[in-house]
Amino acid sequence: MKKLILGFLGMAVLLSSCVSQKKYAELETKQKETQDLLNSATVKLNSCLEEKATADARLQTLEDQNAFLKANNQELINNMGNLTTLTTKGAENLEKSLESLQEKDLTIRKLQNAITRRDSVNLALVQSLKGVLGNLDDEDIEISVEKGVVFVSISDKLLFSSGSYNITTRAKEVLGKVAKVVNNKPDFEFMVEGHTDDVPYRKGVLLDNWDLSVKRSTAVVRVLQNDYGVDPKRMTAAGRSEYIPLSPTNKAKNRRTRIVVLPKLDQFYSMIEEGMKDPAIND
Repeated sequence: MKKLILGFLGMAVLLSSCVSQKKYAELETKQKETQDLLNSATVKLNSCLEEKATADARLQTLEDQNAFLKANNQELINNMGNLTTLTTKGAENLEKSLESLQEKDLTIRKLQNAITRRDSVNLALVQSLKGVLGNLDDEDIEISVEKGVVFVSISDKLLFSSGSYNITTRAKEVLGKVAKVVNNKPDFEFMVEGHTDDVPYRKGVLLDNWDLSVKRSTAVVRVLQNDYGVDPKRMTAAGRSEYIPLSPTNKAKNRRTRIVVLPKLDQFYSMIEEGMKDPAIND
């Protein structure tokens, strides 16, 4: 009986030992699974932390870029304001420049118009002189226009005897025709210039070619005044002696009397003023 009891006790212990090992194995398995889950969670946590750090860094970069763009945008706005101001000033300066150019252009056109009027008057004067003097030999008398001035050049042999300042009868006829034209042009003044060659001259009260050239010009002026009624206030007598020759070799060509016809200065200015009042110019 005692052996039977001991047998039952041994079986009970054995059974009890077997149950504990099984539970232990189960617990050990669960612990391992839990540890695996913990390890997996730890890995995921670390990955999330890395992703967060990356995201934070990117966020900071984007915030920096945003701040930079805002600053640049403000600078552009400021520059646009400055550019607008400069553009406005530039437009004002351009407008002033254009107005100045227009004024200068208008002045030039007015002066050109006055010069055109003067040239037209000179042309009419030349045509009148050529009309009354047209039958003369070109070697004896020449009519030209240079720089807005009309010149009537009369040869020495037509006006005077050799070495003399007494005007010939034929010369008075020529001067009468000239006087007819200039008397019809009261707005002109003229100067009578005596010219000689370079041959030294001395005779009677005349000391040299200066004296001879002046005596010849005053002789012409007197005939125009006394014989043909030309207003003496419109005339000037001048001697140029031998110092403005036309030819270095042709002495006869250099001996001449030149009548320089030019508009009165106040008359020329009047032409300019009339040009300024011209509606065609002031449009």
